[in-house]
Amino acid sequence: MPPTRATAAADELRRRILEGEYPAGMQLRQAVLAEELGISRIPFREALILLEAEGLVQMEAHKGAVVAGFSPEEVEELFEFRALLEPALLEKSAPLLTAADYQELDAILREYGDELRAENPGRWGALNTALHAVLYRRARSPRMLATAEQLLQSTDRFARMQIYYTDGRERAEREHIEIVTECRAGNVKKAARLLRQHILTAGDALVRLLRERQQSPDLSKS
Repeated sequence: MPPTRATAAADELRRRILEGEYPAGMQLRQAVLAEELGISRIPFREALILLEAEGLVQMEAHKGAVVAGFSPEEVEELFEFRALLEPALLEKSAPLLTAADYQELDAILREYGDELRAENPGRWGALNTALHAVLYRRARSPRMLATAEQLLQSTDRFARMQIYYTDGRERAEREHIEIVTECRAGNVKKAARLLRQHILTAGDALVRLLRERQQSPDLSKS
């Protein structure tokens, strides 16, 4: 099914936010952007509702829709929530993953490694989200899956920042491979433990980075 005008607009706005084109606090002017995207105001408002549900946009009095910002404390909470939810999904899903699923995971891991070495951060978030989505897809828990997807999308730009500005590249690639390897071997509990630690370690590194940037404004320009 082709995307609606609202979902297509949401996809484009999401890309601009996640890639840093629209920074936190920027006002999303409905008339200007709707015309730029070639849609009417109704589907544009629907797109904003979708992005608000993902945590990427927030509605403010007298300003309307603005790109959401996150404090270190909010980011810490998001990653803690992920660390509770995603290992539970993995434990449900991993025993049911198919040979085709593992072929897809292997392909994502290869591309992820290539993009890391090519220093192409625009693809890191999408590939990370795709990897996690495949790992959880057999969980048969649609509400949990929908929540996990929203959390991954909400933390995408911050995860890419953490990978880019810290030592997270090699760690992320290695830990992803370890998680997939343990799932393939049937060591589901171990895979879930590794996943939880993977999420918390990334969250801790990101929170430290955000706090450093708050204390040293020049870092935010690097």
